[in-house]
Amino acid sequence: MKSVTVLAMQNTMAATVTSPMDVFYQAGVMWNFFNGKAVTPYFDVNLVTTVGKPFRCLNGVRLVPDGSIDDVQKTDLVVVSSILDIDNVLNEQGEVLDWLKRMYRQGSHIATICSGAFVLAETGLLDGKTATTHWGFAEQFKKRYPQIKLKLERLITDEGNLFCSGGYNAGIDLSLYLVEKYCGHEVALQSSKSMISDIGRTTQAPYCMFQFRKDHNDDQILSIQEWIESNFDKNFDYESLAGKSCMSRRTMERRFKNATGETPLTYQQSIRVEVAKRLLENESRSFDEITYQVGYEDSSTFRKIFSKQTGLVPTEYRKKFQRVSAT
Repeated sequence: MKSVTVLAMQNTMAATVTSPMDVFYQAGVMWNFFNGKAVTPYFDVNLVTTVGKPFRCLNGVRLVPDGSIDDVQKTDLVVVSSILDIDNVLNEQGEVLDWLKRMYRQGSHIATICSGAFVLAETGLLDGKTATTHWGFAEQFKKRYPQIKLKLERLITDEGNLFCSGGYNAGIDLSLYLVEKYCGHEVALQSSKSMISDIGRTTQAPYCMFQFRKDHNDDQILSIQEWIESNFDKNFDYESLAGKSCMSRRTMERRFKNATGETPLTYQQSIRVEVAKRLLENESRSFDEITYQVGYEDSSTFRKIFSKQTGLVPTEYRKKFQRVSAT
C-alpha cells in the first residue's frame, strides 16, 4: 500500500483537496464493493497542513487535517492543493518549501493541482522541466518562472517524479493518471468507471480562453490591440496597421510581439476563434456562416486554425459545449 499525503494550502479550493483524496481512497474499494469482492485499498491517504489545525476552504467548507507537515517523516506521494496568491503563501507558509524539498530528497513524488504548481515552482525542483497549471494563471506563471517550460495545452505533465495538472477538476485526471502509474491500467479503469469520470484526458486546450495581455504599458501597442479587437472581422495589412501609430512595420511587429506575446495576425486569429467558440456554444448557425461572420471566406482555412487552437474540430466543440436539455 502506497502512502499519499495531501497538502492543503491556505485559501485553497475544496475540490483540489477532497477530489484527489477521494480518487486514491476508492482505488480497490468501490469497484470491489460494487462487484461483491473484498475491498483491497491501494493507498493510505492522509491530509496535512503546515500547522495541523482545522481550516476553511475558499467556499467555507471546514476540513480537519490528520496532522501537520512536521508529522510526516516519509511518504510515497505528496499532492499539493491549489492556492490563491503565491506571495501570500510564501509569507504565511514559506516553511512548506523546505519540507517539499526534503520529501523529494527522500524519494517522495510530488504532484500539484491547478495553481499549486506555483508552490512546486518556488522550490526550484521544476527548473528546466515541464509544468502546467490552470490557463488563467499562465501569464503570471511564465513571467515568474521563465526557467520552467510551461506546457499550457497539457492537462498533465509528467517529469517522472514531479507532476502538474491544469485546472481544479484536473485533480481527478491527475489522480487517475497516478493510480494507473502506480497500480496499472486495469485498476485505473475500474476507478474511472466507479467514479463515472473519464480517463485519459490529456489537454485543456478546449477550455482555454484567449487572454488579452494589456499590462505592458505600451500605449501605442494597446491602441493597436483595441483596433484589432474592434475590427477583428476586417482584413488588414501590416503597413497600414503600423502607420496608425506612426511606426514602421518592423518596429510595430517587434513591439507588438514583446508586449503581447503574439504577432498582430495570431492576435486577430485568436480573437476570431474566441468569437467562433461563443457562436458555436450559443447559436445553431453553420460553421460556414460563422466563418464568414468572423472575417474569413474559406471555412477550411479557418477550421484548421480553430482546431489547432482548441484541439477540437468545430463539430466536436459544439457537441461538447453547446447547451443541451437533460430530458
